[in-house]
Amino acid sequence: MRSVDEQLARVIAAAVRPAPVRVAISESQGLLCAEEVVAERALPGFDQAAVDGYAVRSVDVQAAGEQSVQLPVVGEIPAGSRQPRRLQPGQAVRVATGAPLPTLADAVVPLGYTDGHQAKVTVQRPVPSAAFVRRTGEDVQTGDIAVRRGASIGSAQVGLLAAVGRNKVLVHPRPRVSVISVGEELVDVDRTPGQGQVYDVNSYALAAAARDAGAEVSRVGIQSADPRRLREVVEGRLLLSEIVVVAGGVGGVVGDEVRAALADLGDLDVTRVAMHPGSAQGFGRLGPDAVPTFLLPANPMSALVVFEVLVRPLIRAALGKRNPYRRAVAARLLSPLTSTKGRRGFLRGQLLRDAENGEYLVQPLGTSGSHLLASLAEANCLIMLEEDVTDVALGEEVFVSFLAQRG
Repeated sequence: MRSVDEQLARVIAAAVRPAPVRVAISESQGLLCAEEVVAERALPGFDQAAVDGYAVRSVDVQAAGEQSVQLPVVGEIPAGSRQPRRLQPGQAVRVATGAPLPTLADAVVPLGYTDGHQAKVTVQRPVPSAAFVRRTGEDVQTGDIAVRRGASIGSAQVGLLAAVGRNKVLVHPRPRVSVISVGEELVDVDRTPGQGQVYDVNSYALAAAARDAGAEVSRVGIQSADPRRLREVVEGRLLLSEIVVVAGGVGGVVGDEVRAALADLGDLDVTRVAMHPGSAQGFGRLGPDAVPTFLLPANPMSALVVFEVLVRPLIRAALGKRNPYRRAVAARLLSPLTSTKGRRGFLRGQLLRDAENGEYLVQPLGTSGSHLLASLAEANCLIMLEEDVTDVALGEEVFVSFLAQRG
């Protein structure tokens, strides 16, 4: 029986990052930047008012701390104005937030420092030079790197790209993942199952898991285990995918048919991995491009755990993430737990935080049954128990891996 670490090493070694593509910045969120984005213009691009108030020469209001200073208001500049204006000594110009400063003005007096009059304003407090002014290039200078290669693009990066005038950016695209379910007993969710039939859970659940990991997903759905037909479907998906996932492709007669259908497409290794649930599984690199292909158990609970442990890290590695693994922390058990000897356990849990000391606590959910999908839906972590651990007592420390956070 192969260890989890050995199987994971085989999987991660197959990671291939798709070639960079240029996309609209509105489509870049969540991806890694594949270029050094150099600012071709300063940000801000001109001296502008940081508040509503009056543009002045700071020297003209120095005395306002000792006595009121009155200045004639010779105009008004709204935000977006493109008409140049020059300020003369001893004058003020009313400005809106974001408005360009008139020539010679070096400060803005906020409205709250004045009586707010339109024709002749009384300034009650002095301001130093550059006060309440956004200087040209204060945020980004021309030639600065606005977004670095390898940076994860979030909302702030999208905003910065827009601010420096970029409408497109080179990114590492999401790996394309195809999800296929195999099984004569399966029916889609829009049909009523007959005797001995069950809904196709895997293609929906695994497609959602792949999407959560950051992939671009094609849910192919239910396919026949007929070798010729299945081979045609998988061959077609290999041309369109960076990763292919076939659920229900191991174990029993169906597993034999799936392996027979895919045997000559490449190196496909079906084995047992020392983990539970989901020990029986397959992995290989198929097609002319050696596309990583997984055979997962038919049981949805087992399939999701194998996906979490092995497929998700591959997707994250293909995205270019430096650390493709979930965050793990130590937590104390709130109830005793048992695990299968000789296999690494990945058991459902609810992670909590002690309000007094900040310590992590974890409550195991459900029993060890691999078919219990409802408890996985309630879990926010997987409790990870090493192969030599069979019993863990109340209050003992275990390591847990975070699952996706629910909103």
